[in-house]
Amino acid sequence: MGHFSWFTLLNLIEYDHILGAILVVVLLTLIGFKIKKNYQKESSVIPDEKPTFNNVFEILGLEFLFNTLENIIGSREKTKKYFPLLAGCFFFILFGNLLGIVPGFLPPTGNLNTTLACSAVIFFMYNYYGFKEHGISYLKHFMGPVIFLAPLMIIIEVISHIVRPISLSLRLFMNITGDHLVLGVFTDLTHFLIPALFVGLGIFVSFLQAFIFTVLSSIYIALSEAHEH
Repeated sequence: MGHFSWFTLLNLIEYDHILGAILVVVLLTLIGFKIKKNYQKESSVIPDEKPTFNNVFEILGLEFLFNTLENIIGSREKTKKYFPLLAGCFFFILFGNLLGIVPGFLPPTGNLNTTLACSAVIFFMYNYYGFKEHGISYLKHFMGPVIFLAPLMIIIEVISHIVRPISLSLRLFMNITGDHLVLGVFTDLTHFLIPALFVGLGIFVSFLQAFIFTVLSSIYIALSEAHEH
């Protein structure tokens, strides 16, 4: 597997992360239409006997992910409000990570530009939600509880908010890059048993990193809307 990419043959290796991200978006869109079509059938209320896109996404998205986010955000209604954004990030990152396990493809999340873009979306959205919830009073979140410490707290809070998207993007980028590098090295050394073990580890890491990114994003949103300041 190494670092070979099919896009290298087309002299498009510099745009590998962009093309990979587009591929993931197209794939998720097709899956979304497929699930929507299945739900429009009269028999959709009857559980499928075999694993399908419907019950996989129901278990992973609607049950596990939604319930986890509800526990963090604290309100079912607010979780419904933010779920499209957070679930969209989760599945985009998850499928982007998993793409790196497919021979001939590099994970788009293994490029810092992709992870920075994902983090920037979360950064702008949680601040947008904060201003929407509190208005101009949202700026009080940066001043701390004691007024005479406000100048110092503003500096600290601004730095911490800037660090959030940077840490989100670097954590995802470094973990996926490291996982893909290890998988490539062991695949070059031996082509069967050991790479299979690292493929399994890669799937776990792909899910874990998507989950961590989503959970941290939901925490930032919850903090931006908190009223106990």
